[in-house]
Order: sequence, then C-alpha cells, then structure tokens
Amino acid sequence: MAIMITDECINCAACEPECPNTAIYEGGVEWTWGGGTKLTEVELGDGTIIGGKDPMSPVSDEFYYIVTDKCTECHGFHEEPQCAAVCPVDCCVPDPDNVEDDDTLAAKKAWLHAE
Repeated sequence: MAIMITDECINCAACEPECPNTAIYEGGVEWTWGGGTKLTEVELGDGTIIGGKDPMSPVSDEFYYIVTDKCTECHGFHEEPQCAAVCPVDCCVPDPDNVEDDDTLAAKKAWLHAE
C-alpha cells in the first residue's frame, strides 16, 4: 500500500529528501511525474497524455503530502519506507485506501524508473 501523511504533520521536511521516487512534496507545491523518475510522459486513466514535467495540482495546501501513484513504499530501495523511519511525529502511515502487494509495488518502481 502507499504511504500517506496525516494532518498531524508538523512540516519539518525530514521525509522529503528520503523518498527515492520524489513522491513527497511540501504543502501547496505543485508536483510532476518526471521529478525523481524517468517518466517523460504519462497516460492518465481517461487517455489524456501529459508530459513528465507538466505541473500537477498539490494534493494538500497545508502540510507535506505523498503522491500515491509515485509511492512504492521504498520497495526495491530500502527495507522499510524511509519517510516513516525518519518522521518525528509518526504521521507517515500506510494508506488504507491504496493497498498494493509486493508485485504491484515492484511493477510501479520499474515503470517509474524505466527498468
């Protein structure tokens, strides 16, 4: 499953540099598919194709957030999600709405990094 940041986040920024997929962003900051990945374009579920550098709307305006579709729980990089390992208030937690098995996480990592 993907990791999510709860509203208990104190905006300390400890998690952001730890993400191997650059899936963590400061509240209010736009994100991109290409940031931290090898994606140059992405086809969305409705068939729309967007560029990897195209800015996407922030998921949260108030606190750090994780882009679910870029989160691999550090699968293939580390033994545990690094955001959760460094979070001083334990607000990086499994997202119950986005449960993924190891094979799915491995496939997502391979897709993100063109492996």
